[in-house]
This record gives sequence, structure tokens and C-alpha cells, in this order.
Amino acid sequence: MAANWNDVKEGQEIGPLVKNCSTQQLVQWAAGSGDFYQIHYDKDFAIGTGLKGLIVHGALKNAFLGQLVHDWVGNNGRIKKYGCSYRGMDFPNEDVVCKGVVRKKYEQGGEKLVDLEVWTENPQGQQTTPGSATVVFK
Repeated sequence: MAANWNDVKEGQEIGPLVKNCSTQQLVQWAAGSGDFYQIHYDKDFAIGTGLKGLIVHGALKNAFLGQLVHDWVGNNGRIKKYGCSYRGMDFPNEDVVCKGVVRKKYEQGGEKLVDLEVWTENPQGQQTTPGSATVVFK
């Protein structure tokens, strides 16, 4: 269910949104995004570079976090600013858990704004893709 401006509180958690990428999804993302770096779909190549196996595209995790924020605000607002950085690896057939927390709720220039901290976690609970977003509520 989408957030409502009146109910949003600083410290409030959003999510989780759980994704589990199959190798087929990684190939589909490669085709859709144009990112054909073999570490995402050629296991032998990935291992040859020193990885333990295939890894999930950073931009795909970026999209998952975007979905988390979009689903949270729903039709009650829009994403004004968003970004993340790739700090760790996630692997196919393992859960990528997208989470967030409200850091600040404020009004500025006639807009109702909420700053969010968002991230992905691997199955060990380590943050692999930290980010932030600012949402404008109607």
C-alpha cells in the first residue's frame, strides 16, 4: 500500500522488496540494457576474472531500488531525486532484499518532501547497493 504524507514518520522503514534473479533474468537484462559484460551470464568467464561465479548487474539492483521507492510512494507523489552506488556483489538465485528508511520529512518551496535512505542486502545482511531518494508528495 502506498504511503500517505500524513502517516509518514522519520525513522519509518519501507520495504522490504525481495528479488531473486535467475540467470535467465540476467540475460534478459543484458539484452534490454545493452550491458553484455560476460561476468553477468558466462560463468567460466566470471570465474576466470577471479569472481566466485556470475554476479547481478549493478544497474538491475538500481532498478529494484527504484521499484521499492516507486511502490512506496505510489500515486500519492513522485520521485524527485534518486541514486545509488554499487558497493558489493549479489549473485543469481540468492535473495536481493531492498529496504529503506525515512530520514527526513519536511516542506520546502511549497513541496511536501521526504528524504529516504535505501539499500540492497545480500543473504548475509550486508548492504551491497546503498542509495538515497527524495520523494515529493501531492
